[in-house]
Amino acid sequence: MITCSLREAFPYQTETGLVSGKRNEMTLKSVREDLQARTLSAISGLLGKLAYLAGLRQQDGSYSHWGLSRVHGEESAQRALGEAHKSLLSNVLRAPISQLQADLQESSKAQQVPQERFVTDLLEKEALLLPAQPGAGSRRHLSSVLQALSALVRHSR
Repeated sequence: MITCSLREAFPYQTETGLVSGKRNEMTLKSVREDLQARTLSAISGLLGKLAYLAGLRQQDGSYSHWGLSRVHGEESAQRALGEAHKSLLSNVLRAPISQLQADLQESSKAQQVPQERFVTDLLEKEALLLPAQPGAGSRRHLSSVLQALSALVRHSR
C-alpha cells in the first residue's frame, strides 16, 4: 500500500504550470488489498465470501468484478479473484464442521435467509464454488462438507 498526502498548502508543479493549494490524500492499494479491504471484508463468514465469489464466476470460469477490473486491470483482477477463491475454499475445507456450522449461521443471517435455504443454494451452485484447478479431492470434500451442514441444519430444527 502506498499513501500519498500533502496537508500543507504550498505551490507544486503540474503539467499545466505551477498550482497552489492543498492536495487530497490518496491511498493506492494492491489489487489483493483492494479486494480484501473494499469487497470481502464487507461480507460475513467464510461461506458467505465463498458464495459471493461463486456468484462472480461466468460460464467460461472467469470472474466479473467491474470495479476491480476498472481500477487494477482485467488480468490483475482475474488473478486476485482466483487466488482469493482458492484461499477461501482451502479455509473452508480446513475448518472444523462446528466452526462451519457457526459460520453458516453468521453467513445466512447476514444474507437474511434461513440457514437451510443458504446451504441449499450452496449445494445448487456447488460447481461454481470451486475455483479453477481446485486440487485433488476438493470437489468431493466440499460436497461432503455441504451435505453434512445440510444434515445438521435439517436435524437441528
